Amino acid sequence: MSFPPAAGERLPWERVPAEIRATIEQRLESPVARAVTRPGGFSPGLAATLELEDGRRFFAKAVGPEPNPDSPGFHRREAHVAAALPPETPAPRFLFSVETASGWIALVLEHVDGSEPQLPWRHDELERVLGALGDLARALTPTPLAAPSLEESHGELFHGWRTLERADDEWAASHLAELRELESRWAAAAEGTSLLHCDVRADNILITSERVVFVDWPHACVGAAWVDLVFFLPSVAMQGGPHPWVTFESHPLGRDLPAERLQPVLAALAGFFVERSTSPPPPGLPTLREFQRAQGVEALAWLRRSLGES
Repeated sequence: MSFPPAAGERLPWERVPAEIRATIEQRLESPVARAVTRPGGFSPGLAATLELEDGRRFFAKAVGPEPNPDSPGFHRREAHVAAALPPETPAPRFLFSVETASGWIALVLEHVDGSEPQLPWRHDELERVLGALGDLARALTPTPLAAPSLEESHGELFHGWRTLERADDEWAASHLAELRELESRWAAAAEGTSLLHCDVRADNILITSERVVFVDWPHACVGAAWVDLVFFLPSVAMQGGPHPWVTFESHPLGRDLPAERLQPVLAALAGFFVERSTSPPPPGLPTLREFQRAQGVEALAWLRRSLGES
């Protein structure tokens, strides 16, 4: 069984600017003997485990202004967030970042000796991740650092139904006015005090024998604790897992949530995926639109069921 890939254009360690490589080796106090590229994710830069000559291992990610000029900004935001996460957060420990005048930035974090979840999703791994999402909410409520609200970070993104002139999905096309009105209420419905990861997917998760770790934090913002679960579940369904509503309605973060809070956020999420999937892929991210399209199908099915129209 195949799934839409989460894959950017990975950069080998040797093609990272020499200035960045030399500074990292100096800070780690050992030369890099081998760099092993990590699969998954959409970053168009370096994402690799650095194996040092002294035997230690670290994880490094680096990107420059080409091919995607937005990527360095994401790395800077991640460095700010990762440096401030409390130690109980199920996330890699941040060590340091390096920047150059030419616009390159690199982050160095602890190496997590784990792997991404197997796809299609295995029940035992999904249960561990769902439990870790509860741990994440407890560790980050209230937010331990200053971050934009969900409305501030996603306000320019969550207007897909209002942007689309027509929808290819027959049901969505016949309910476009309702979807636009529902979507317009998402920000109030998602208000909260938790620091959210806001991009939980299989390729942003590492599972070890002892813990589940959430990686890649550039989109962190503040909102309701259940939002990460909502954002996560359409990707689970498209990658061989259960229907989103089955998981959400049995999870501590979702089972008591009123429909009037869930539905506007679901409408905004589905609209975002559907609208973005109609655009050309961003530079260096050739698989992103298909990945978004598949999530939009699952989010829209969840919304229809929540509205009693499945």
